Amino acid sequence: MSADSKDKAGFIGRLFKMRHAEESFWEEKPDGVEEAKTPAPAPQENFPPEPAPEPAPAPEPPAPAAQIAPAPIAPETRWEPPAPAIEIVPEPVAPLPPPPEPVPAPVVAEAAPKESWWTRLRQGLARSSSSIAQGVADIFTKKKLSADMLEDLEDVLVRSDLGVAAATRIAALVGKGRYDKQIAPEEVRSILADEVERVLAPVARPLEIDACKKPFVILVVGVNGSGKTTTIGKLCAKFSAEGKTLMLAAGDTFRAAAIEQLRIWGGRMNVPVIARETGADAAGLAFDAIEAAKNQNVDVLLMDTAGRLQNRTELMAELEKIIRVMKKVDAEAPHAVLLVLDATVGQNALSQVEIFGKVAGVTGLVMTKLDGTARGGILVAIADKFQLPVHFIGVGEQADDLEPFTAREFARAIAGFED
Repeated sequence: MSADSKDKAGFIGRLFKMRHAEESFWEEKPDGVEEAKTPAPAPQENFPPEPAPEPAPAPEPPAPAAQIAPAPIAPETRWEPPAPAIEIVPEPVAPLPPPPEPVPAPVVAEAAPKESWWTRLRQGLARSSSSIAQGVADIFTKKKLSADMLEDLEDVLVRSDLGVAAATRIAALVGKGRYDKQIAPEEVRSILADEVERVLAPVARPLEIDACKKPFVILVVGVNGSGKTTTIGKLCAKFSAEGKTLMLAAGDTFRAAAIEQLRIWGGRMNVPVIARETGADAAGLAFDAIEAAKNQNVDVLLMDTAGRLQNRTELMAELEKIIRVMKKVDAEAPHAVLLVLDATVGQNALSQVEIFGKVAGVTGLVMTKLDGTARGGILVAIADKFQLPVHFIGVGEQADDLEPFTAREFARAIAGFED
């Protein structure tokens, strides 16, 4: 081997030894802690020996994260929850509502059967009858009949607008043969009903339509607000149901609402309506209406008029003019003059009957609004004084709430009987 080769081999060997020594120095211990190895001692020289350095203590392995305890809190800042006095139970979570069920189609309820006329009449006269019945019960309660009691009875009947004459007769009938005897309130009301029926029976007459007179002209009169236009609509419905042909004349030319109301009634019944603009001459309208009714050969012509107070001379004169013009077309027209009375006016109705009777020649009465008053007895006073036929009475707003007048039904209803 040459000298150069030997030098190279020696150099490589020394290099290998140095590398091996370095790796041994940094070799890890079995427990994972690295510990520096003591390098090989240098060649001994004539220096005093140095003490070997103490090995560094191995670091403790880190504790698992879950086992690391929190830093202690100072006693004065430590918070402890108070012991609950009542055990708190969490409220259960409400379950989700079920999906909505499909809504069924609405069920149309059958219309309630219409009450009988007697039931509606009794209910309509309830205020009048209850006033009389309460007064009678207060007077004739476990007492023997006396003159003072009969006077009290008269006062009750007069306050119900039966009139002084009728009240006096009824009180006399109650006292006949019964002085110093007890009499029940029911017996007094029975005597009242009998006397009321006796007075009303002669005037309870239906409105008769003469088929030989075409058109049969009915003139409807009355004061403001008595219900003339509504009454004409109800009569139109009744006559139409009987198979009669009709025509309406809107003679209340002062109120646009009255003209429109009559047109509505005519539209419902498919009945022609003769009307003019607001403020037109009512007498001229009456002339045209009769001519049109003759040309169309209708059975009945119903003519409305403006409401007028019986004490207004100029208005009553206008009513006279309407009648005069009617007679120019038909000498017998109007064939019936109906006075519509509002039962709520009480004794004032007597004055209306008297004056309208003189001016317009009233042939019959229609009493309305008996369901809104405690003065239903006024019909007895009117019949007792004037003996005019009472054709219809009304106890409501519907078309069938106007019915022919019956004396017995009215008398029983106003006395408070239920059958």
